[in-house]
Amino acid sequence: QVQLVESGGGLVESGGSLRLSCTASESGFSLHTMGWFHQPPGKQRDMVALITRSGDTNYRDSAKGRFTISRDNAKNTMFLQMNNLKPEDTGVYYCYALRGVTYWGQGTQVTVSS
Repeated sequence: QVQLVESGGGLVESGGSLRLSCTASESGFSLHTMGWFHQPPGKQRDMVALITRSGDTNYRDSAKGRFTISRDNAKNTMFLQMNNLKPEDTGVYYCYALRGVTYWGQGTQVTVSS
């Protein structure tokens, strides 16, 4: 099984920045697609950004121009650089990976104050 561990969440003011990290238990070269999902309080989990092993990316509309997803396959790590954060970005961010089946991390809390 693939284990995913997120870090980098915290409390920031609106307009601030955070960089989330997700470290996998095995080489990133073995994971075809990785991504970040956002679950606001009381709402469903929603895709924020996806990145393939080769570096192709997709973002939800609200993330475009503010967030950047990247991965370092040699270091088994994926990142989400979050700039110009807004209160609506508040919630739990989950790391996602696909290798035949879907894997999820435990999540990291992001809170953006107004």
